[in-house]
Amino acid sequence: MLALIIVLAVLAFLVLVSVGFLIGTSSRRALRREQPPERGFTVAPPRPSTSSTATIPDDAPRDALVEAPELEIPDLERLLEAPAPPVERPALRDRLGRARALLGGYLEGIRGRGVDESSFEELEEALLLADVGVATTTRILDDLRERVRSGTIDRTPAALLAALRADLEAVFDGDGPELRRGTGGGPTVWLFVGVNGVGKTTTIGKLAAREAAEGHSVVLAAGDTFRAAAGEQLETWAERSSAGIIRGAEGADPSSVIFDAVQHAAARKADLVLADTAGRLHTKVNLMEELRKVRRIAERPPGELTEVLLVLDATTGQNGLVQAKQFTEAVEVTGVVLTKLDGTAKGGVVLAIRSDLGLPIKLVGVGEAVEDLVEFDPKEFVAALFE
Repeated sequence: MLALIIVLAVLAFLVLVSVGFLIGTSSRRALRREQPPERGFTVAPPRPSTSSTATIPDDAPRDALVEAPELEIPDLERLLEAPAPPVERPALRDRLGRARALLGGYLEGIRGRGVDESSFEELEEALLLADVGVATTTRILDDLRERVRSGTIDRTPAALLAALRADLEAVFDGDGPELRRGTGGGPTVWLFVGVNGVGKTTTIGKLAAREAAEGHSVVLAAGDTFRAAAGEQLETWAERSSAGIIRGAEGADPSSVIFDAVQHAAARKADLVLADTAGRLHTKVNLMEELRKVRRIAERPPGELTEVLLVLDATTGQNGLVQAKQFTEAVEVTGVVLTKLDGTAKGGVVLAIRSDLGLPIKLVGVGEAVEDLVEFDPKEFVAALFE
């Protein structure tokens, strides 16, 4: 009996708790509906419809419903056929950071005070560190000193630096960056020479891609028969630019490869032959003699040899000047291609090459992409160092 009473008491207690819980929940819900939102938010009234279409009754027939206007879809075919925007030529100023930083520190020091002998000493140090060379630096600064003494140049930092800038630009007077082409009687031949590791093969590949993009038909001559990777590298570039390529067996006579390439280009009426050669030390007499033979073969008809381009690594500085002298004596270099100009503070070597040897700078490499091989602009180059 006692157990039954306990069970009934427990059941009664549970019923009371459940009823109280339901009443409390209903009260809290009612309070939430009556209280405004918290945390500062405002409940906006329902937004009126902005559509000008009259309201359609729910029982209206389906054909009475107003259809949504058709969306205007762009002419995709026209967009796809539109020519791609031209690739912008990289600005030298943006690529000569190291050279600008080197020279810029000295220029700012001179701008902050008057012109005296210490100004010329700082300019001399800056130009030598930039690998302009002793001879070119001495000639330019001696001339500036004399004009300051005579009063031709005002004794102010602005006047001195403006005169220096004009003198550096004058070093390149008469130069044209354009690569010369033949008269049209046969394929034009451009021969590339230089020591190992300066970037000859890559330069040829980039130039082939550029020439092909401009509508010229190109044949590559893999004249570096001593390095198997050079021929494979040229084949890759030939595929990218849809150019033809002539290769020889490993260790074959490079002159015969270039001869075959010219004959191949003439038979197919190609515009241009870009001839690679094996890298060689400028101090090796027998290798330089072989290069003379290559040049003689390259200029035989039907080809027209118009450029012998020496490829130099800008990071070598004055050592590049020594190379240029030796190659010029051996094969009559007509112009210089300066690679890796963006990665060095020794860009002043271009002034030494032009001033001491009289060789024009035709192309400069300022990056890894195809468009980073650009024609050399003397005024832009000097301006990039000063601005």
